[in-house]
Order: sequence, then structure tokens, then C-alpha cells
Amino acid sequence: MTDPNAIQPSELDQLPDRDPEETAEWRASLDAVARAAGPHRAAYLMRRTLERAEGTGVALPKLLETDYVNSIPTAAEPAVPGDEALEARITAWNRWNAAAMVTRGSKYGVGGHIATFASAAWLYETGFNHFFHGKEGDGSGDQLYIQGHASPGIYARAFLDGRLTEQHLDHFRQEAGGNGLPSYPHPRRLPWLWEFPTVSMGLGPLSAIYQARFNRYLTNRGIKDVSSSHVWAFLGDGEMDEPESTAALALASREGLDNLTFVINCNLQRLDGPVRANFKIVQELEAQFRGAGWNVVKSLWGTAWDELFQLDTTGALLRRLRQVPDAQVQTYQTRDAAYIRQDFFGADPALAEMAKLLSDDKIVECFHFSRGGHEARKVYAAYKAALEHKGAPTVILAQTVKGHTLGDGFASKNANHQMKKLTVDEFKAMRDRLDLPIKDSDFADGQVPYGHPGADSPEVRYLQERRAALGGPAPARRVHPLAPLPAPADKAFASFDKGSGTQNVATTMAFVRLVKDLVRDKETGRRWVPIVPDEARTFGMESLFPSLGIYSPKGQTYEPVDRDQLMYYKEAKNGQILNEGITEAGSMADFIAASSSYATHGEAMIPFYIFYSMFGWQRTADQMWQLGDQLGRGFLVGATAGRTTLTGEGLQHADGHSPVIAATNPAALSYDPAFAYEIAVVVKEGLRRMYGEAAEGEDQNVFYYLTVYNEPLPQPAKPSGLGIDEGIVKGLYRFNTAESAGLSAPANAPRIQLLGSGTAIHWALTAQRLLAEEWGVAADVWSATSWTELRRDALEADAALLRGEERVPYVRQALQGAEGPVLAVSDYMRQVPDQIAQWVEQDWSSLGADGFGLSDTRDAARRHFGVDAESIVVAALAQLARRGEVKTSAVKEAREKYGL
Repeated sequence: MTDPNAIQPSELDQLPDRDPEETAEWRASLDAVARAAGPHRAAYLMRRTLERAEGTGVALPKLLETDYVNSIPTAAEPAVPGDEALEARITAWNRWNAAAMVTRGSKYGVGGHIATFASAAWLYETGFNHFFHGKEGDGSGDQLYIQGHASPGIYARAFLDGRLTEQHLDHFRQEAGGNGLPSYPHPRRLPWLWEFPTVSMGLGPLSAIYQARFNRYLTNRGIKDVSSSHVWAFLGDGEMDEPESTAALALASREGLDNLTFVINCNLQRLDGPVRANFKIVQELEAQFRGAGWNVVKSLWGTAWDELFQLDTTGALLRRLRQVPDAQVQTYQTRDAAYIRQDFFGADPALAEMAKLLSDDKIVECFHFSRGGHEARKVYAAYKAALEHKGAPTVILAQTVKGHTLGDGFASKNANHQMKKLTVDEFKAMRDRLDLPIKDSDFADGQVPYGHPGADSPEVRYLQERRAALGGPAPARRVHPLAPLPAPADKAFASFDKGSGTQNVATTMAFVRLVKDLVRDKETGRRWVPIVPDEARTFGMESLFPSLGIYSPKGQTYEPVDRDQLMYYKEAKNGQILNEGITEAGSMADFIAASSSYATHGEAMIPFYIFYSMFGWQRTADQMWQLGDQLGRGFLVGATAGRTTLTGEGLQHADGHSPVIAATNPAALSYDPAFAYEIAVVVKEGLRRMYGEAAEGEDQNVFYYLTVYNEPLPQPAKPSGLGIDEGIVKGLYRFNTAESAGLSAPANAPRIQLLGSGTAIHWALTAQRLLAEEWGVAADVWSATSWTELRRDALEADAALLRGEERVPYVRQALQGAEGPVLAVSDYMRQVPDQIAQWVEQDWSSLGADGFGLSDTRDAARRHFGVDAESIVVAALAQLARRGEVKTSAVKEAREKYGL
């Protein structure tokens, strides 16, 4: 009979054995252990052997999963410096005030979360007391990505520290009247405290990885040495289900980001119940992170478990801990000692014998309270190990109890995420549990009081001394006064004023040419951060490879296949381009880090991220909202824009709606430029507004979204006359009239105003000629560079009128006196130009590419959507016919003539 465990010849062929006799001895030894001591002992020895091999540098596949115990043995835990008793008091006050804040606000129905911070309190407090560097010391300090649902605890600590008052706490989630506190970390709402918005969930971990990576980028490029900054991301175990949470783990490992630590609060619960009811989320996460190349530190059990592990001479306890699913662990949290004896210990005879040595109080202490994430010593050991580990990022898996210290009504209950308040009696029990000096009489009229030991108390003095030693308050956002960046020379922008002559140039290429000139600027050129998701060649950016270099922390360790070519693929440690591969989410995370560097590091950077427009707002609009919330600045460029411009690619690539989504973001200034000189004007204005001398009352914390096209077309010269640049920036100007275009039409000919944006203006210009030459209609053509900015200006004018101020919307001013009706057209759905319809005094009509895209030629696609020049002519005639200015028969005649 063949031994099923024997190495088969095919395996030997792939892995030659130079000493079969020695191999046989090792295998025989393993078999002997399995027979004599059981398979569990054999598995134990194998795990320890693999760990030893990994620790000594032997090249073996990594062990993806370890026992369900702490990574750092109790005997190896370092002593916690400082006063542990005072730190416990500080934590108790913060627990109390976090719960009081949410409870007091619950009477207004504004919501809030209590249980998350209750589980994570020591994870934050240990960091604030010993690890998190503030911004008042050297460098930029640490970057803290706070778990959104834990915000009440951060506010409670700021209250204890004197940075917030009771009035602030009483306005948690009530911001309208001033002095309010936003629900979650929102820099736009509380910019002196919060740096990073971490809700929506999943965006925090993704952004933290790219922030740590961007820190290395700044250092390696010589912009600023931020090597002392550490990025800490606090996450929930349920949050790790978000695809973004784990999307960039390999990047962090590949680039050796040991300046990054994830702290995952494994309270085993998500919003509705257990994270992994039938499985073990800690083990799953450990395997996932180890497989991605991260250093993993598990802090699962508190000191009460030390006695149990010492009694486990057979390994039965370890086996049982690996077997019990998370939902059953939650059940133990709510059951008495008798139940735990029967269900947990009774599953194995060896455990049953162990349980006889344990009191009921000991069992309850272990299973109800003692978790690694609830003890400063355990957390300190994990954090210290994370900072000392070099060459890879670290994830700390800290097991906690959701609702810890809040009482039996909260702890580990499935509904505790939705529970917003404690009763007075529950608060009194919590007070006794935390040993806080709060009297019954302090509960006036049933209102829970805030607690504070006094500004000169030992707790507050200790807290402030620890923060002073670590570089000041945290979290904190600081925008140091920066001198405006000098404006690039006008030559870079003015070169587009003369047009392209007989050369056809796509606006995507025009933008790239402009950037090529701007990155050469001696003053600001090095501050540009080009970001592209593996499409640089599509956008004509390959010429930047050898001149700017593609950023890689390893430089270029190979000879590129195209080294003998002028535009060879060049990677460099100080490379300027961030070529992220096929990840729009990663590219946006890059952009966010770069766009807020002016605040995070006191270094203004100018990111531009160029992408297929279809895969920008549609795919990563949540991150673009995050960008606005983080007060980021820079240029988003949606290339290959429009629904009919990208020939052959079809509906999945045909963007007809990104300006609609962009219009929903108040921080996004959205432009759809038609010509190269318009791009130059918009970029110049964007540089002035975001990085230069902003006008009084002007918000610099905006970002620009430009749509550019891949259709090569003649680029006209910039029209002469006053107000062109102003019109481009505000969103509308008259490009020409029928007369200035040299078109002849009968005296008193019917007239119409054609408004076009982006590539659609070329169809409008052709329609202008057809209307004059074939139908005797005079048309003026307007370039609508930004429908969205026109609408916003009009909305502001309406609001001003309600305040009693006289103000006319710019779009109405621009079109004042323009004869005839208005027909608007774009390469997007009609909803885009229709944004301004209600403020146009003339008769309004619009055309657009509504519906799904399709694969075909540009002409066929435009005919399909009814936006080509001939369709514009027919629509114009129909509009004039309704006004009685042309014969109704002309519309039918035109349809037949053009085959519509």
C-alpha cells in the first residue's frame, strides 16, 4: 500500500532532495511525535520550527496564522513608563464624559455612539500618553486617523485638556448655532482639531497607507524630511470588510512602510451583530495581513488570563480558543460562570479539570472583562513593538469588549451600536465601577453631569505634561502661515493664446503640454505631483518619464527594456510622477495626501490627477467628497471625456454624467473647457486661487475638475476683447457672432444663441455655418466653460435677493440683449446644461447625450444621440419655428435633408 504522506516522484522532480536519508529522519521524528504526544503536539512543534526559521532569515513561506494568544508573552512586556494610576483616572473621566455627551444629546434626537469608544479607550489613551507626537515639536508630528464612531472619546479628552468646554460638549452634533461639534472627524467642520475624515468607513485605512507613502515621497524628493512622522490608523474589525480597507495592503508591504501602524479594535461586533459569527475575525485578519507581508501583533488577553495559560499543560486551552467562534465568545460575555464552565470548559476533559481550579469570580473576570485592548500594559507593549519593527508596516489586532464599562446592558449586546443613552441608574453604577467622585446630588433633574477633576488637578497636569513632552495637543490640525507660491511665468499660459494653426490638438494633449511647461518653472515646478493610474501613454505623458522620473523607493534596480529610446521608462527614488498602476482609489488617496500637504506638513504641493473621466467621479466620488472634507487643493483632470468622444470603447467607457456628480460637491469647481487657451486660463486662475494671493473672502480650500478630450481638433486663437478671461473663469463668454465668423445671412435674419461646452462647441460652430448658409439663420456661438459655476453664482444671487441685496446672476448679465432663443448642447446628458435654464431670460432648449453610450465612430455616436451639427440645426429651426420666425416646414425639410 502506498503511503499517502510519502513525497511523490513528481514533487521530487520539482524539489530535488540532496539528502533523502536526512529527510526521512525528520519525517520519522514528526510521525513519532504525532503517535506519542498527539497531532496537536506535532502541530505545535511545526509552528515553533517555522517561527524559528522565519526569525533567523531562512527563506520559507510565512506562517499566516498563529495561536489565539498574545504575540508578546507577559514576561516580555516592557514596563509602562509614567503613572499608571493617574492614566487610569484620566481614562475613567474620558469614558464618563463621552457617555454623558451622547446621552445628553439624545434628548434632541441627534444620535451618537457610546459603545465604540468604550471598547477602544485604552487604545487611544495609551497612544496619547506615550506615543502620538504633536505638531508643536520638531517635524510634522504624527498623523492620526481616528475611528469615526469613537469621536465622543476624543472630544471628552479635549474637554479634560481644556481645549473644549461644556458648551461644546452640549452641542455635539448640533453645529448650526456655533460652538458645535461635528458627529465624526470632519476637518471642514472643525479644522483646528481634525486632520483626516474617516467616515465613510474604509477610506481611513486606504488614505493612511497612501499618507505614509506620501511622507516617504516628500522625504525622498527632498521637499521636507518627515521621516520622524508616524501614521496611526484606528479601525474597526467590521470596517475591514470594506474593499478599500485592504485594497493597498500589498503596497504598504512592498514599499516597506514601517512608518505606518494599523490598530484594529477587534470587539468582534459590527453594527448589527458579530463580525464573523461562525468564524474568528482576528485569525482571518492575521492571515490576510501576514499574507500581504505585514508584521502582525496580537493583543487579545488581559493579565487575568495568565493563570489559565499557565495551567494549560496539554494545549487544550489553546485548541478550545481556536475552536470557539466569535459569536459564542460574545455569548460568554453575557452569561454566568456556570454556563461558561459547561459550554467552554466542558468541551474537553482536560479543560474540565482546569476549571475545577478556578473560582467563579476568576472565570467571570476572564470572560467578561480581561482583554488585551483594555489594559495599558498590553497596549503599550504592542505599540512599542510596532515602532521598533523595521522593514514592514505593523497591524495590531487588539481584542476588546464593545461597550466595556458601560454595564451589562451594553457590553457585547448586538444592538449596542444603536443604543444612544444610559439611564441615571446605569450612570451611577458606571460611576461606582470607575470610582469617580461624582455625587448623587450632581444628577440635577435627572440630567447626567459632566465630570472634571479641575484644571489644576493631578490628572489634568499629568495629561498636559505628557502631551507637552510629545509635542503638543493631539489630534490637531495646523495650517502654518505660508507665503503664497509665486505665479509661474505668463509665457507658459500665453503660448496657447495663438492657437494651433493647422495642427489638430486634443485638449488632453493641450493640458499635458501646459503641465510640461509648468513643471519646468524654477520656483514651483518641483511642487507639482503628477498622478496617473497606468494610463500615462494614453494621455501623451510618456515624455515626462525620463525628465521627471516615476517615484519608486527602490529607484530603478533593472535596465528598462526601452533604455535606448528617448522616452524610456525611468523609475527613481526621487521621482516626481506617481504612476499607481490600475487603481483609481489608490490614485485618489495619493491626491488627497498631496492636496492637504500644506496643512499636514506645511508644504504646499500641487497635485494633478489625470484619469479616464468615466472612472473618476463614478468610481471614486466618495473619496472626492473626502477630499473636499479634508480641505484638499489641486487639479482633477477627467481625460477622454464625453459620451461620444472615445470611439469604439462603448458604454462602459463613455462618460456622459461626471459633471452632474461633480456638481454635487461644494468644494469642486467643475470646468468643461473647449479650447486650449481656456485650459490655460482656468489652470492659471486655479493656481492663483488655491496657492497664490486669494481675494478677500475667497475660499482657497477648493479643488478644480477639468474635463478634457482625446479628439484632435484645430485649436483657435484666443478672441480679442475685454472680459474673455473673466468669462472663462465665471463660466460663459461669446466666442463669436455670425458676423465675426464671416457668415452672411439676410438682413433681419432670425437669430439664435448656441451655447456649447467642451468638444460640443465644434458641432455648434459647424451648425452655425449650416444655419447661415442653408437656412438663412444667424447664430452666435458661446463657450460655456462651466455650467456648474454659472449655476452656483445664480444661486448665490438668489440668496442675496432674499437678504435684500440687489444682484443679477452672471449668466443673465452675459446673455443680456442677446437676440433670439438659446439652444445649449454638450457631450453630456441634458441635465448638465439644464442647470442654468431657470436663470436664462430667453427661450431655452437643450441637447445632450442622454442614455447609455455605444461602440461606434464619433459621427455615428453623435447622430445616435442627436447632438451632431445637423441635429443642432434641426433643433434650432424647431425652436425658431415655435416662435414663428421660420416656417414650420423648414424643420421637416431639414430632417429629411440630413437624414434624421
